[in-house]
Amino acid sequence: MESPPNPKVRSGVSTMTEPSATGVPAYSETMRRERESASAARGLVSSSLRVWGLEDVEDSAWLVVTELVSNTVKHARLEMIRVKVSRVGPKRVRIAVTDRSRKLPTLCDAGEDDVNGRGLAIVAAMSQKWGVDPMRWGKRVWAELEVSP
Repeated sequence: MESPPNPKVRSGVSTMTEPSATGVPAYSETMRRERESASAARGLVSSSLRVWGLEDVEDSAWLVVTELVSNTVKHARLEMIRVKVSRVGPKRVRIAVTDRSRKLPTLCDAGEDDVNGRGLAIVAAMSQKWGVDPMRWGKRVWAELEVSP
C-alpha cells in the first residue's frame, strides 16, 4: 500500500525505486506541488522509460504526466505530490500522480475557446486507460500507456 506524500519534506524532492509485481522496478519522486515540478516529472518519466528501453512512448508519456501534474497544481491542497512510473504488464506503463486532496477530478467538455478544462481529456486521448483511486487522505490519478516491449 502506498503511503501519502509527506507534506513536511522541505528538501524539495525525494526519489525511490520500488519493487513491483511485474519484476521490473517502479520509480517515484515526491516533489513540491508547483508548476516547475512538471519538468521534474518529465525527467522521471524519461529516465524510467530509458531504463526499460521504451523511449518510443516518451512524447505521449510527457504529455500525460504534464497534464496530471498541472491538475494537482491547480486543484490539490498541501505542498507535496508523488509521481510514480511503473510497468503494469509487458505492454503497459502506468503514470500516477498522488496528492492529498480527496476532491475527485472530472472529465470536462471544454469549449473550443476555453483555456482550461482540457487536461483530463488529453490524458484520456493519449492513454489506453485512466482512472482515479480515492484514498482516505487523498487520491491517485493514473493513466496507462501501451508500449512495444
